[in-house]
Amino acid sequence: MNFADFYKNSIENPQAFWDNEAKLIDWKEPYKQVLDYSKPPFTKWFVGGKTNLCHNAVDRWADKQGDKPALIAISTETDSEKVYSFKELQSEVMRTAAMMQSLGVGKGDRVLIYMPMIAEAAFAMLACARIGAVHSVVFGGFASNSLATRIDDAKPKLIVSADAGSRGGKAVPYKPLLDEAINLAEHKPAHVLLVNRGLVPMDLVAGRDVDYATLREQNLKAEVPVEWLESNEMSYILYTSGTTGKPKGVQRDVGGYAVALAASMKYIFCGNPGETYFSTSDIGWVVGHSYIVYGPLIAGMATIMYEGLPIRPDAGIWWSIVEKYKVTRMFSAPTAVRVLKKQPPEFMKKYDLSSLKALYLAGEPLDEPTSQWISSELGVPIIDNYWQTETGWPIMSVARGVENTPTRLGSPGVPMYGYNVKILNESTGEECGANEKGVVVIGGPLPPGCMQTVFGDDERFVKTYWSNFKQPMYSTFDWGIRDNEGYYFILGRTDDVINVAGHRLGTREIEESISSHPNVSEVAVVGVEDKLKGQVAVAFAILKNAEPASTPDGRKALEAEVMAVVDKQLGAVARPARVHFVSLLPKTRSGKLLRRSIQAICEGRDPGDLTTIEDPTSLQQIKTALTV
Repeated sequence: MNFADFYKNSIENPQAFWDNEAKLIDWKEPYKQVLDYSKPPFTKWFVGGKTNLCHNAVDRWADKQGDKPALIAISTETDSEKVYSFKELQSEVMRTAAMMQSLGVGKGDRVLIYMPMIAEAAFAMLACARIGAVHSVVFGGFASNSLATRIDDAKPKLIVSADAGSRGGKAVPYKPLLDEAINLAEHKPAHVLLVNRGLVPMDLVAGRDVDYATLREQNLKAEVPVEWLESNEMSYILYTSGTTGKPKGVQRDVGGYAVALAASMKYIFCGNPGETYFSTSDIGWVVGHSYIVYGPLIAGMATIMYEGLPIRPDAGIWWSIVEKYKVTRMFSAPTAVRVLKKQPPEFMKKYDLSSLKALYLAGEPLDEPTSQWISSELGVPIIDNYWQTETGWPIMSVARGVENTPTRLGSPGVPMYGYNVKILNESTGEECGANEKGVVVIGGPLPPGCMQTVFGDDERFVKTYWSNFKQPMYSTFDWGIRDNEGYYFILGRTDDVINVAGHRLGTREIEESISSHPNVSEVAVVGVEDKLKGQVAVAFAILKNAEPASTPDGRKALEAEVMAVVDKQLGAVARPARVHFVSLLPKTRSGKLLRRSIQAICEGRDPGDLTTIEDPTSLQQIKTALTV
């Protein structure tokens, strides 16, 4: 079947389509109804069916290929490496499950996981799935205030954490941040289970804190059966920042998520049992949930969990892992590729990368220069994909497991099966034609694996995502266009739109244009308030060679050059009012640009909550650049 027919079938006959895909996982009890969409926009998939994520990720493979690698935990921070077979992973998960049960955790209880990228974090997630507890992973190193808001929202019975993470060889203490968060939070967890890595001294709070190693020793021979869950019961909560200060708890189900991941591993990521998958993300983000922990294991693949930087001990570290473990599928972010692009090319050349079949990139738009560079270096398909925390798996990509669809530079691809994607005019709500810019939306019902609701707040779910147009449509809050052949291009957030003298311009468009200047390696564009035009575009660019901008005259000349590029490609209306040159841009630890913070600094406002910022000195660079 070609992909067009495959996709059409998924949209026109969702019940039959997903009934067939549900065969990719094990069910303890068959479902009575494939889809219940009687209360839109709320969707229930595989109603009445009983299954379990941990069983599908671990137990069924422990029976079929128990001695094959399942979890490969590598830390270049602590110089450690350990391979767990499926049987060994099953044993560790059962021990952790027994530990949780001994601390009073049962079906439906929330467990907050605040951990570095270590094997115990995966054990904890899978143990929750095993016993029917609901995990909520918070990115390790989040500041106390942010952590406290999540504790108060999720109300966990147990928190699992560690003494510290490590980054660039420096310990990042977690325990003091966690203690302060619990102090700030109104909800107090009954217990905190702590992995002591020996990175920093750690004092345990009597009666609350429990040492992981000691409790593990007491549960070495534990055998904990799987708790079979109805398909629509909750599997986890993952918080994503909202336009308001309160984070949104994306709530996910069990059965729909398992089926969606199994299908995505087959059709999009083309993974096979016994192969190795390497995602360079973190379990604190949705990519870590779907494509470090659950997806690859559900597909019977070994999955690599990596703690460390892409350039430490040197820029060849990822490629040495690809060679050693014969990685077939790799998933990373364009930011990481841009970091590697700056390194000497010999680090990539010295390793045998012949096992690698494709590199998948997501998390932010993939620019053409980055895509072309990594494609020529690796000699494998570079497959972009576009999705969100809310959807759990790709909205757009190319499904090479169905048909060998070509990719298109600058485009994340075409809508994936199950996603009824449209582009609507923001003002009229009418569907846009080819090459007309509008808001990317998805018609209901959302396919399996997408969020069920905002945890504890159905009204917020409807109001935030489904109330932006007259007809109920899930809004991605992203601008996009579709070309004549059906490929989509994402043009930035609708809340990152610049309105210059009545012209609406996506930051993405201007950034793409500036990036094409031969001396620009990275750029951020924001809209800054202007009394005359409403807003003007202001750009902050990192140069490949900073020498030309080392003098006032040089900066002026280079700024004019960059503006001329934008003039030529987009027209004078898109020309930035200023182009400032910096050596660092403010980003989160996951690599996303903090455009709102840059904008706030430009407008003399408070840059807001910066708990996720990678390097605070980048903000000072923005401030300094504005005075030059």
